[in-house]
Amino acid sequence: MITNEVKQRIVSAIADRRKNYGSDAKMSVALGINSAQYSRVKNGDYDSVLSDAKWISIARILDVQLSDAPEWVTAKTTVYNYIYAQMDACQNNNLSVMLCDMTDIGKTYTARCYVKEHVNAVYIDCSQVKTRQKLIRAIAKEFGLGYTGRYDDVYADLVFYLRSIPQPFIILDEFGDLKYNAFLEVKAIWNATEGACSWYGMGADGLRDKLMRNLEYKKVGYAEILSRFGIHDERVKTLQQRFQKITPDGKDALEDFVRKQISQVAIANGVDDVQRIYAKTGGSLRRLRTEVMKLRISNSE
Repeated sequence: MITNEVKQRIVSAIADRRKNYGSDAKMSVALGINSAQYSRVKNGDYDSVLSDAKWISIARILDVQLSDAPEWVTAKTTVYNYIYAQMDACQNNNLSVMLCDMTDIGKTYTARCYVKEHVNAVYIDCSQVKTRQKLIRAIAKEFGLGYTGRYDDVYADLVFYLRSIPQPFIILDEFGDLKYNAFLEVKAIWNATEGACSWYGMGADGLRDKLMRNLEYKKVGYAEILSRFGIHDERVKTLQQRFQKITPDGKDALEDFVRKQISQVAIANGVDDVQRIYAKTGGSLRRLRTEVMKLRISNSE
């Protein structure tokens, strides 16, 4: 059962995120609740308003911990600073970028942090919305728009809204997981909002390989999509070199890079024995978070 203390933390996070939305109605849509429920919760009425499952869902959306463990501390790593600055430049200057780099270096975490702190910026995990309809409906929902009606209406309303608000910014994580029809729909909505909306596509090495393979096969739409995301600089000798990348080349340089990242994040979250934690995680930031949480539980017993 979700305690009132946890609910209060969730409501505090809702209030903090509310500044990113133009109205309570849009905020409630983004959270997946109705306006009456939002109003009651906002005013401190927690009893029999939302199910525990819905409280958990909202906590997940807003990245609120359900336990009493200390909050996770953000470390300003090289990856964090690079991606955050790049996203800021994209949103402020109406640019679109494609980032393809190795997994587990903090791309997703940085994107979620950015969205929390910027108005009209939304994050989409494409691995959860792989088809054309699911993708567009998910984007509409994140902006607080109606997303359950007739698809053509949802699409048209989303385009109209994106052209009406200042500096909308859409982050598409796990971009390579989209099905072909969804790729084409990204191109279509990019065209429909050209000059009004900026985009940031992200993925691991598999995304780059997929895009290059389909370009080689001259599959319809891929050249246009990459052009819209800025991958068209003919001065760069190979297509592979045109994709945005943060991690260095070379085994030794990459290992040093990963060690530094692990060290920064671990120290920021109270870990003293960095060498030991690196050995246990193998340089994985996801595993690092798990190991830090285990340490915190162990220390509190």
